Amino acid sequence: QVQLVESGGGSVQAGGSLSLSCARSGIIGASWCMGWFRQVPGKERETVSFIHSTAVYPAYADSVKGRFTHSQDYAKNTQTLRMNSLKPEDTAMYYCAARLGGCSWSPGDYKYWGQGTQVTVSV
Repeated sequence: QVQLVESGGGSVQAGGSLSLSCARSGIIGASWCMGWFRQVPGKERETVSFIHSTAVYPAYADSVKGRFTHSQDYAKNTQTLRMNSLKPEDTAMYYCAARLGGCSWSPGDYKYWGQGTQVTVSV
């Protein structure tokens, strides 16, 4: 059974930094994709970043490129989203998610989801 558990959300002032972690278990196989997503109430879930198990570099949404860094620790089965230069518009519930096979920009293609962690950026 695949389980994803996020941690590390919180509140920060604009320009500040936060790191989110996602501990994963139960993923079997050589081809899978891990992603970070975010959602604001009343809006669609947005893809932030994803990385395939065989890839070196993650993909990023244009809105976070250059500010967020998505990294994988395969030994610890953990992925981390380091968020720098945070803006009020980054305020959202952040989720990690996984899917077997290739990556996708569509949140609906991800089968396994964590419970989410709130990030709030104040002016």
